[in-house]
Amino acid sequence: MGSSVTLIPIEGMPEVTPGDDVGALIVEALARQRTPLQDRDVLVVTQKVVSKAEGRIVDLRTITPSARASDFARRWEKDARVVEVALAEAVRVVRMENGVLITETRHGFVCANSGVDGSNVGSASGDIVTLLPEDPDASARRIRDRVREAGAEVAVIVSDTFGRPWREGAGNVAIGVAGIEPLWDYRGQQDTDGRELHSTVIAVADELAAAAELVTNKLDRVPAAIVRGYAYKPSESGIAPVIRERAKDLFR
Repeated sequence: MGSSVTLIPIEGMPEVTPGDDVGALIVEALARQRTPLQDRDVLVVTQKVVSKAEGRIVDLRTITPSARASDFARRWEKDARVVEVALAEAVRVVRMENGVLITETRHGFVCANSGVDGSNVGSASGDIVTLLPEDPDASARRIRDRVREAGAEVAVIVSDTFGRPWREGAGNVAIGVAGIEPLWDYRGQQDTDGRELHSTVIAVADELAAAAELVTNKLDRVPAAIVRGYAYKPSESGIAPVIRERAKDLFR
């Protein structure tokens, strides 16, 4: 692994609209700021711009809440339309109490509100929300393939902000990857005392996504960043290795 990494924000991207080529917008923004991509860079792109470009947008004015959504929203002062969209995006409701809705999405992610989000969507009315991409791995591959045309072989991570069990505060995690092994498996290696490691597997894609958030920020209109200097393992496994098997998940 490299001894240090550098975080580079990608600034000056326009407001993304359905049909936009996110990879092309990133390449153009990098050209304007004179920051050429280098081979082995990791490009971290926030979910919001990916979802907007792919048309994963819902106008809440078109939503009629169910009785279940309306009852929950009324009790906890939520927007019933958002609750309804979150329920529609879920394959399973994990918890729905104390004003918190935790679901499992069709991707296998366990998160708040099925990833439905109304922040930074370019709408002051509050009537627009984004959904998670249909296939975040495919989204990452499309961006990676477009960036290749600019002459750099990079890995791509699509990131989103998830809450963390047992800890306050949210953090960015990877929801889709291309060209990078998302886990670094230390099992079978020896620690500094010479003892064999049996269970240490590090979620490096999540760590890279979290690191990139330090320069993308939620308020600065910086939807992507470069992580440079990390010696990742190339892979086409996608995000699947990160999703814990049902048989091993004590909290399902």
